[in-house]
Amino acid sequence: MNLQKRDQKHLWHPLTQHKLHAEHLAITKAKGALLFDENGKTYIDGIASWYTCMYGHCNDYIIQKVTEQIGKLDQVVFSGFTHPPAVEMSEKLMAILPRNQQKIFFSDNGSTSVDVAIKMSLQYHFNQGKKRNKIIALEDAFHGDTFGAMSVSGLSVYNGPFEDFLLTIDRIDTPTFENFENVKQKFTNLVQTGEVASFIFEPLVQGAAAMKMYPAELLSQLIQIANNNNVLCIADEVMTGFGKTGRHFASDYLENKPDIMCLSKSLTGGIVPMALTTCTQKVYGAFYDNEISKGFFHGHTYSANPLGCTAISAGIDLLISKEMQDNSQRIQKKHTAFNKIIKNHSKVVSTRQTGVIFALDLNIKMNRYGNLRDQLFKFFMDNGVCLRPLGNTIYILPPFVITDAELDKIYKTILKALDTL
Repeated sequence: MNLQKRDQKHLWHPLTQHKLHAEHLAITKAKGALLFDENGKTYIDGIASWYTCMYGHCNDYIIQKVTEQIGKLDQVVFSGFTHPPAVEMSEKLMAILPRNQQKIFFSDNGSTSVDVAIKMSLQYHFNQGKKRNKIIALEDAFHGDTFGAMSVSGLSVYNGPFEDFLLTIDRIDTPTFENFENVKQKFTNLVQTGEVASFIFEPLVQGAAAMKMYPAELLSQLIQIANNNNVLCIADEVMTGFGKTGRHFASDYLENKPDIMCLSKSLTGGIVPMALTTCTQKVYGAFYDNEISKGFFHGHTYSANPLGCTAISAGIDLLISKEMQDNSQRIQKKHTAFNKIIKNHSKVVSTRQTGVIFALDLNIKMNRYGNLRDQLFKFFMDNGVCLRPLGNTIYILPPFVITDAELDKIYKTILKALDTL
């Protein structure tokens, strides 16, 4: 019996209605930008496996470093202890984060990094004797699937059954040059009430909202207004972080920096699950007290796992290397050239690009997880390309190590798909 059939007996997959989608492709091997199924067929991973394996699958350098570490220390509780991989990772990360970031808190995944950030922002005010229990988030935001992260997310397709149980959230439209005066006025009115603890956003690119992109200068203005009203700003860089936008972090484009940042996905290069929530000294200072109750009592069993910390350090080495930086520039130029070809296609209504992220919108109405979208996904896979359309949006977010030939195949397959629609 093949893996697909064995899978069906016990496994429950994410984002899946199993009555409609019983079979799941069995991938048995991966290397660089390629995936291999149990029958030996090859697929180009055009989305870096949900934006995690940006340095390529099974990267030799990361594997070497983690292999060296696993024989020294596999796991130790991080409450009351520390270890070299955590300390060394913190030093490397601080060298590339926005300069106002000073402290690092560990968790397990993107959703938990957001929950940590939300709890930090609420307790920051509580510890100072202020009751601020509201949070501002963007429309169409997605921040994860745990309850705090769900609360600040705005995509009801994911959160509909749980809306009666979520935190109190005020929403503003994603800022554009056309709507900004209205957005700014609403935002100002909200933060001036004195009830808002924090403002959370995906900087520059809202990933699950079909790679919706918006200007850094407008977000910077909102951050300044928040700063003026003692509202903490949380940048969810789970998707955008580690080079995808063309700089180390999307926040590097912002004149005004966030108080708190959430990091995961390509943090460890896809090797192990891990997440970080970083913050400024000011935020940390609100918890630094003789009163035990003012400490941040949140913890995960695998916090600062030595293997994960080692993978992060190795990933940072790769991120700042000339090879990866040159690869990023090469991919951006390839996307720009492809855009000149695709933007005037009769089936395309709009295109956009930030760093190595490229997206196009089709003029065909498709449900987010409808039949036509599924047919398009199947077409890509049948042609050896792994792309996951978001409704009528096709996007590419490839590993930095993808070759020109592999990129060209992705582009040609998209064009072929449009011609068959």
